[in-house]
Amino acid sequence: AYVARSHFALEAGDGAAAERWRARALALKAAFNRDFWVESAGWFALALDGDKQPVPSLASNAGHCLWTGIVDEDKAAVLVKLLLSDDLFSGWGVRTLASSMGGYDPLGLHTGAVWPHDNAACAAGLVRYGFVEEAHRLVLAQLDAAQAGGGRPTVLCGFDREDVRAPVRFPDDCETRATSAAAPLWHLRSLLRLDPHIPQGKLWLSPVLPEAIGRLRVERIPPMGGTVTVTVDGDRVEVGDLPP
Repeated sequence: AYVARSHFALEAGDGAAAERWRARALALKAAFNRDFWVESAGWFALALDGDKQPVPSLASNAGHCLWTGIVDEDKAAVLVKLLLSDDLFSGWGVRTLASSMGGYDPLGLHTGAVWPHDNAACAAGLVRYGFVEEAHRLVLAQLDAAQAGGGRPTVLCGFDREDVRAPVRFPDDCETRATSAAAPLWHLRSLLRLDPHIPQGKLWLSPVLPEAIGRLRVERIPPMGGTVTVTVDGDRVEVGDLPP
């Protein structure tokens, strides 16, 4: 939020405010990496308790940290390895809580289940720090799960893919949650590495597709008051229908 506020100030021509909010963002990042990193465990704490002591539970929140950009570069590779370890990665996606944790429950929404939007955040974090192949592994796992569920992204139980013949949908009345329905759009943005900069009328993208996909065409992307079509075929990228 501080980083975004700095950008807004810069766009408004307020250089002093932009620098002030940027400084606050950097200070928060430094404090987070200092106070939440659990050296003995090798990951970020899930929280700080009432005495400001770290709660060293390993959860999918590590991927959220990558997505926000708050993680120091020297810690990123460690988190990526954990996200795709058997402890967190079920084969269908990243669990909300690692299977080695005492509170793990594959039937627990926040203690072991696999959420599509949660995994979309993790994939975006992997891409942000340059771990594109790892992001592809996660996206493809989620696509496999959706295909097995009739094309619908949905919350899954945290059972390991090697132990079940098909992904097990979480037993509730929400066949597809709104957050789950939005996850494929986020995955598309991660695959395209799409970053629209609306105030300057620019659209940045650098697509990298997994071999299993090969070709991708996304139509009616709605930036800047119009729609854009992006076609990726191997190393060839075409952008059409750009607004004037």
